[in-house]
Formats: sequence, C-alpha cells, structure tokens
Amino acid sequence: MALADPAGCAKGSEDSTPFPDIIELNVGGQVYITRHPTLLSVPGSLLWQMFTQKNSRSLARDSKGRFFVDRDGFLFRYILDFMRDRQLVLPEHFPERGRLQREAEYFMLPELVKLLAPKLSEQNSLGDDPCQSDPEEPSPGADTARSLGAGAVPGGAGGEGRRAGFITIGYRGSYTLGRDSQTDAKFRRVARIMVCGKTSLAKEVFGDTLNESRDPDRPPERYTSRYYLKFTFLEQAFDKLADAGFHMVACNSTGT
Repeated sequence: MALADPAGCAKGSEDSTPFPDIIELNVGGQVYITRHPTLLSVPGSLLWQMFTQKNSRSLARDSKGRFFVDRDGFLFRYILDFMRDRQLVLPEHFPERGRLQREAEYFMLPELVKLLAPKLSEQNSLGDDPCQSDPEEPSPGADTARSLGAGAVPGGAGGEGRRAGFITIGYRGSYTLGRDSQTDAKFRRVARIMVCGKTSLAKEVFGDTLNESRDPDRPPERYTSRYYLKFTFLEQAFDKLADAGFHMVACNSTGT
C-alpha cells in the first residue's frame, strides 16, 4: 500500500463542494439541466442562496434525486435564460408577463422584475385595457394598418380612426376520414362560422353579414361570443379580416 500525498489531500479538500458542476432541477415537474456557476450568476438571488450552501442535504429532492423547486416549471425557462445571459428575450405577443414578474420576485431577481414591470401609458394609467400589448412593442400607428389587431374603421382619418383588438373565428364543420390513414381526411362543409370579440369591432369588420339574432342589443363596448356569420365560407371571413388590417396570430383545429 502507498501512503497518500498530504499536499494532494489538502488540495482536494479545498476544491470539494457539495454540488456537482452539472445540476439537474425539477421545477414544478419540468426538468432542467444547467451548470452550477449559472445558478450562482446572480449573487443574492434565491438560487444563489440555495446552491452556495455547504450542505446540500437541506434542499428538497424528487424521487430521482434531482433538486426540486415548487414553482411554475414552464416559466422557469425564462428565469434560467436571464441568469445565463442577463437579458430578457420573450416570444412575440407573450401573454404571461405578470406571472413571469411574480416568478422573478420569488427568485429574488430585481433586475428582471424591473424589466417586466409594466410601463405607464401616455395617460399615466394602467388597467384601462385588460389586454394590453407588451411594453416593448409599439402601438399600432397611423402608417401601420396591418399591425396586430389594427382594424381600419370605415371613414376614419389616419391613426385616429383605427381600433386595436382581437377577433376569434370558430367554425363547426364535418370531415370524413380515409380508410387507410388519417391523412386522407376530406373536409366536407362548414355549418356555421362563429365570431367572438368586441361588439363594435365585429360590426366594423363584418357589417351586415354579421348575424346578431343570438345576442341582440349588445352595447358596442361589450364583448360577445354569440355572434355568427350569415355566410359559410371561411375564405370570405378571412378576406374581410384581412381587408380590415388583421393578420392571424394563432390557430387550432381537431381536423386535418
């Protein structure tokens, strides 16, 4: 047997750490793999406090030994990206800024909280519109007729006549499936095209082709999901939306 090198043992004890270089995290059921220095990149943050401990046994783990954090697993990706690059990069039309700001507050990331904080509008008021756009995105201008949800109001002059908003189109239709595979599905017909949105905006876009019989006398600034169109051609509905300056931001279907 050989005697151990005393100098080597001392050096090993100095470099020892309770955490490996590669760390697996289970955040609300979502698994993330990152490096230990990334979790320490923001001094004073919650993750920094967790992973600078001298004893890792106090941290919760799941059944597979991964460190467990009981927070929103889907939003944690943006927390981790910020700790890597110190930049905030979100998808276009990101709808969960408020929830992400709450997560940033929990993880003690004041810089990220500041980036996510909503900015005051020109009228110095917040919350007038429950569906505000992201702060870094410009509002529809007079020369941007085809920005998100910007419909040209008939007879309007420049930017003063434009109204921002969203319209959702739904349809009830039928289709047949082929014998061999689902890729042979054939679309048959549309039974009804339904419209959901603000009453005044829906009337501006679809005019007299909008059937209001299921929800009559609805105030212009109220929302409805009971309108439907008098025609049954999806292309015609999209033509009217395109003519009014809208473009599609999302779609979903159970058919092919």
